[in-house]
Amino acid sequence: MNRIGISTCGFPLTEEYFAALAETEIEAIEISMWSSQYQFIDYKNLSTLAKRYDIELWSYHLPFAPFHEIFPGSRDISVRKKTIDYLSELMKKASDIGIDKFVMHSGGEGSLPEERQELMENTMETFDKMAEIAHKLGGAIAVEDLPRSCLGNTTEEVLQLISINDKLKVCFDTNHLLQDDNNDFLRAVKDRLLTVHISDYDFVDEKHWLPGEGEIDWPMLMNTFKEVNYQGVFMYELELATPDSISRPRNLTFQDIVDNAKALFAGKTPETLGKWN
Repeated sequence: MNRIGISTCGFPLTEEYFAALAETEIEAIEISMWSSQYQFIDYKNLSTLAKRYDIELWSYHLPFAPFHEIFPGSRDISVRKKTIDYLSELMKKASDIGIDKFVMHSGGEGSLPEERQELMENTMETFDKMAEIAHKLGGAIAVEDLPRSCLGNTTEEVLQLISINDKLKVCFDTNHLLQDDNNDFLRAVKDRLLTVHISDYDFVDEKHWLPGEGEIDWPMLMNTFKEVNYQGVFMYELELATPDSISRPRNLTFQDIVDNAKALFAGKTPETLGKWN
């Protein structure tokens, strides 16, 4: 059975929450937050809390906004350089406390179709440099599949993005693909799969719902995870607070995440609290 993890996108990095995690079977976290909050991370305290409560710092989600400042594929070479410099600085701080997996987005939306190939080429150049920087730090960049019109919104584009450097890996987000099948994507990237983001959706747009609340066939997808021999953490990426897109009688707890994961590992579709609005 895989270990269970949760992204910190839905709760603060305080001792209270580390203590609550330690009371469950959640063993790992991914550091993730609003872009404006990264400057306030106390890495020394974060490392201390992780050791005190025996929570693994599994991965670090590099910020991806505001897009005019953090844009790997920008047509402005100075923006690309600033992106590399800033993200590299964050990776160094994270690697100093033992984090070695860095999840990275390829950028935002709004590009014209005729610009897409140029943006892809620029992004690949940036990813190539980021891969080498991460490697020198003893880690790896995991390129995430993205929704809607973002670069990397199909299997073909993700494979193209990582083709620039063999050191580049993949973060498979189960609620982002809107054009391709999750199972086909997972099989296509299996040799480069480093980590995952687990959540559910309606196949119309990303929702970050609890597995079982959306349309994913979880027993089938879990069989595909076994087929590709994914041994890493099942990293849930969702908020504990109930989003506007679904109704629940209460907010989620860490124990809800554990119970949900155990159902997935048992090959079942989890029972959930939520109903679509």
